[in-house]
Amino acid sequence: RIAAQASARPDAIALVDGEEQVTHAQLDAWSRAIAHELRRLGATAEMRVGVAMQRSAALVASLVGVLRAGAAYVPLDPSYPAERLEHIVEDSQLGLIVTDAASVAQHAALFGSRTTLDAAALRDTAFDATNDAFPQPHPRQLAYVIYTSGSTGTPKGVGVTHENVARLFDATRSRFAFGTSDVWTLFHSYAFDFSVWEIFGALVHGARLVIVPHWTAREPSAFHALLRDERVTVLNQTPSAFAQLTQADGENTLDALRAVIFGGERLEPASLARWADGARRRGVLPALVNMYGITETTVHVTHRALDEAALRDARSVIGAPLDDLTLHVLDADLNRVPAGAVGELYVGGAGLARGYLGRPALTAQRFVPDPYGAPGARLYRSGDLARRLKDGDLEYLGRNDDQVKIRGFRIELGEIQAALLGHPEVRDAAVLVSDSDSGDRRLVAYVVPRGEPDAGDAARWQSWLSARLPGHMVPSSYVELARFPLTPNGKLD
Repeated sequence: RIAAQASARPDAIALVDGEEQVTHAQLDAWSRAIAHELRRLGATAEMRVGVAMQRSAALVASLVGVLRAGAAYVPLDPSYPAERLEHIVEDSQLGLIVTDAASVAQHAALFGSRTTLDAAALRDTAFDATNDAFPQPHPRQLAYVIYTSGSTGTPKGVGVTHENVARLFDATRSRFAFGTSDVWTLFHSYAFDFSVWEIFGALVHGARLVIVPHWTAREPSAFHALLRDERVTVLNQTPSAFAQLTQADGENTLDALRAVIFGGERLEPASLARWADGARRRGVLPALVNMYGITETTVHVTHRALDEAALRDARSVIGAPLDDLTLHVLDADLNRVPAGAVGELYVGGAGLARGYLGRPALTAQRFVPDPYGAPGARLYRSGDLARRLKDGDLEYLGRNDDQVKIRGFRIELGEIQAALLGHPEVRDAAVLVSDSDSGDRRLVAYVVPRGEPDAGDAARWQSWLSARLPGHMVPSSYVELARFPLTPNGKLD
């Protein structure tokens, strides 16, 4: 699909990376050069290839190049701690990593024993086009493995196929009418599955993709200026990130926007009302869409257009499933619960990922036989609570376990707790989410030390976790207790 866009519109701009612009034809040639080199180094179908570099045009070319070579990419975001990257490299059995000089220098110990390919160096490499026969990927062939937070303290890799991704854009085509005149952004880490929608949503529709630098993504005023200057039309945001952006957009000046798509965490529609009112008065209100999704079901599951009435709704309604998916609200025995009753959300259909890499028992536990589908059909047990409303839409009610979403990142509190318990001076630990009246969410760690409390303990715990976990998983506050309070059943109160 991406190659077809290059054939149809070779001179149109595909990527904008600061001052650098890459046409669809140049991206096609660059990714083919990367694919040729990967094939020469032994990349084959189903082989997992690491991709480790900062957000850039070279990153996008590398992802396309890995897929074109027939392999599957595994994101290795250089901003992640070395310990986490090492686990991903070992767990996914990577022998080949596409990277750049800066990332190799940053993680020399990790990459040193593995074959690395510098994607940037292949930017203008010529190759023999007559020998340009790449194997056509099977629809069910592995496309990528993205690691999500693990409840046992270990991240787990979710394997997603070409078919899973291709049908995502087929299932959403009629709802958005994406086209060649659109301008998208790559705002999120490519280790977060929202990036799959951003990158390939732009490329398969022949649109322009603007690479948002890491620090620009964390500075709302700078990001707002980029959106305005690049005339971005399709914006994908977590609710937390968009809330910060609206503070920088007090005058509602983003008049090129035609769609804002929310995902990654729970959306409170009423939080958008004030910004939407201002945009409506100026006649520049884009379509606002809430999309619930899960990595294991290929980014997006539901679609709900947010009209004026929806923006006054205090509930977090996620709408109806995409056309090729099914949603069930079930009890513990997989029976449907009545409308209005709370149950667990199960997802079925063409978006279900292959499963967890190298973890058949966990795959069987979370991907279960579908009692309501055809023989062999599966349901994904989401761990999310929901209830079906009278109009058929679904209201999202949160997690039924220790998994939470903060700023769009899915976090297993148990993974943070396990990391804290690895410190030799920690006797016990618990991690909870604190919600402020303003809607801000933050992680709070409660620690029972082995010795006497010390004024420097909080800094010590934070330093310990920062070396082992991504920044979005490091708590911002630490509370020391002599012992934890327990319920009459002996559980943590």
